[in-house]
Amino acid sequence: MTAPATDPAAALDAATYRAIFRHHPAGVCVVTADAGNGPAALTATSLTSLSLDPPLVSFAVAARASSWPTLRDAQTLVVHLLAAGQQDAARHFATPGIDRFAPPTRWSRLPTGEPMLADPPVKLRCAVVERLAVGDHTIVVAQPLESFRGADRHDGLLYVDGGFHRLTADSRLSESA
Repeated sequence: MTAPATDPAAALDAATYRAIFRHHPAGVCVVTADAGNGPAALTATSLTSLSLDPPLVSFAVAARASSWPTLRDAQTLVVHLLAAGQQDAARHFATPGIDRFAPPTRWSRLPTGEPMLADPPVKLRCAVVERLAVGDHTIVVAQPLESFRGADRHDGLLYVDGGFHRLTADSRLSESA
């Protein structure tokens, strides 16, 4: 087996890499936390179900993200899975330089202190298990402790090709294809 290239000059350039991944759909979530200095949040498209036993999720945070200092220090956080139609929330929590928790954002604190948004249909309160610096991001691994669920089914919000899209049960491909 050949070892992968470790020379950064041998890697794909950023423009090519970005163009390739523009066509790879990703689910959209908002992550909130408070490490004692007020709530912080970010929109993420890197959320992954990492392990079933124990249940673990992971997501990546850019080192330059304004929410990184809070996520770096927080022991717990809330992952909010966005539904189709919540692209305004996704854009809002991705906007730098604003108070993301000011009205019209509807949110409250859980009894354990984490900020939780009112509208997303699925929320996971998680304990941070590990943070791993990789490239210009940090991968956060967290263990879901509690779930808060609204409707049994909701259409997922996807991000692909520079825009938001709806995933529906009707969009499922035939198993015989």
